[in-house]
Amino acid sequence: MRKLLPAAVSLLCCGVFYLIIWRNISGSPQTVYLAVLRSGSFWRDGLETGEVTEALVTPDKNSSFTTKLTTVKTLKEDFKSLQHENLTQTETPAGNKTQTLQTPSVLFKKDYTRLPQWNFEDVYVRNNDEKRQVCSASLQNSRDPEFQAAVISDIQLWLYRGHLDISEWNRLSHFNNPFGFMDYRYNDIKPAADLIPKPRSTQLLPVPEGAQDGCIRCAVVGTGGILSGSRMGKEIDSHHYVFRMNGALIKGYEEDVGKRTSVYVHTSYAILNSFFLLKPYGFEVPKDEGIKYVLIPEGQRDFEWIEGLMKKKLLMKGTYNGFRPLSFYSGGFDEDKLYVLHPDFLRYVRNRFLRSTTLDTDLWYMFRPTNGAFTLFLALHTCDIVDVYGFITEDHHKYNNYYFERSTKTSVVFFVNHDYNLEIQTWKKLHDAGIINLYQRKENPNGT
Repeated sequence: MRKLLPAAVSLLCCGVFYLIIWRNISGSPQTVYLAVLRSGSFWRDGLETGEVTEALVTPDKNSSFTTKLTTVKTLKEDFKSLQHENLTQTETPAGNKTQTLQTPSVLFKKDYTRLPQWNFEDVYVRNNDEKRQVCSASLQNSRDPEFQAAVISDIQLWLYRGHLDISEWNRLSHFNNPFGFMDYRYNDIKPAADLIPKPRSTQLLPVPEGAQDGCIRCAVVGTGGILSGSRMGKEIDSHHYVFRMNGALIKGYEEDVGKRTSVYVHTSYAILNSFFLLKPYGFEVPKDEGIKYVLIPEGQRDFEWIEGLMKKKLLMKGTYNGFRPLSFYSGGFDEDKLYVLHPDFLRYVRNRFLRSTTLDTDLWYMFRPTNGAFTLFLALHTCDIVDVYGFITEDHHKYNNYYFERSTKTSVVFFVNHDYNLEIQTWKKLHDAGIINLYQRKENPNGT
């Protein structure tokens, strides 16, 4: 605990410093943002966006894919035990009395010293739409017992208009962001959630016409320095679909990372951070024909972003006051391309595959898997065969932090908001089980 205290104090100071700068520096939003970046006080998100520290939390080396969590037969039964709901009686025109679920009192993270456990913690919305028949080689046919015990093949992937009624809000308000809406108010989230279009198809990516065996083959590409000099570009582009996330630099790095992007996964902060920090490297949001944009809603600022994006307007309040979200998509955006991950999917990934021991400490609310981790599991629930490139491996110290670092070298920093040790173990475990194929270089970074 003594080792964690300085880190917690440092993060708190950074947050206060950020707020002071944001509220007091005059000038355009871009000027303000760049000033904050130069101050070095922005808390950057994940390996894929450029962090570098030492691990503050070490996971249990014997942790498995699954965790022992209480399950409940149906979501309807769960609500009988909720302690924060208020039922009121109203009369219908016919005079019959009905019960209406009212918005509960807001739950706050500060009131819990570790991750609160509800008896509906491990219950998730399922997608009952008809599923396609998977190919014989699909990872969904894996015989690995731990994976099969953990995976939910019909988990609801997407949040869209019509999902967030009062009943769902009452349930999701028990979980901290991005796994739910603890600390937030219904009226601050609901309007933006109702702007998210329902996907034309629940299947993110169709089976390609040329796939005679019916298998969807996907590459998931991170930004790890392990790809620098790898010459894996052609192999990556040979897949039916390519997933990328955050600071996905392509121009000038095609030989190592490929040039195609089918799915771009991000948060509002990650896209903004990448735009300003990586612009000198030539970063722009991918805009391939037919691309899908997948947003991870990690907080209220993402719903503010969604509102600006869907209404194609300049934001006049909130975190992104003065920004026009549409301008960051390089002219490649329309609403049919936007998908927003459901909080249940994000919580399911954390609970069943990446449950860090940080959750058992007073820093529990800081932890979440990286954007790369969410992207990988999205691919596992979308594709039949998944090859993973540029993700952190146990020998990460041999490589640059990012593949686009050529003249300088930085190392991976293990901030407490992610558990990189756990992700290293999980990617290796999935690889050894034959569920993914993880790119691991056997030679030294210089190719010898």
